[in-house]
Amino acid sequence: MKIEECIFYQLNKANQAAGRFLTEKVAPFGVTAVQGVVLNFLAEKDDVTSRQLGGRTKLDSATLTGILDRLEAMELLERKSNPDDRRAILVCLTKKGKKAAAGIHDTILEANNELLAGFDANEGTTLRDMLMRIHQG
Repeated sequence: MKIEECIFYQLNKANQAAGRFLTEKVAPFGVTAVQGVVLNFLAEKDDVTSRQLGGRTKLDSATLTGILDRLEAMELLERKSNPDDRRAILVCLTKKGKKAAAGIHDTILEANNELLAGFDANEGTTLRDMLMRIHQG
């Protein structure tokens, strides 16, 4: 088998292409694709610990900390003390972050539809299902 036919090569190249595509779409908001996705997770539910957010986003602690640092510097989120556990910090969207997250959410939905435009509905569903099976193990 040629390396170009290997599933790992194909998945890596698809991930790179999708990441570039989404980064271009969310660039007007001043964020990267991953930062935009993190903001969307927080828009669904914020006032969460970074550990909870890491579990939802499937990002390791070091990666997530760097993303949160940059989003906090852009004043899109804030960290505050957890009244239930002094050792934990809660991550919350600011008003600016909520507004940005709403726009990014709409942009991600449009980008999702655009990326899948070359597939019929069944193919899009099958692709999502197969990718989910891979990353859920």
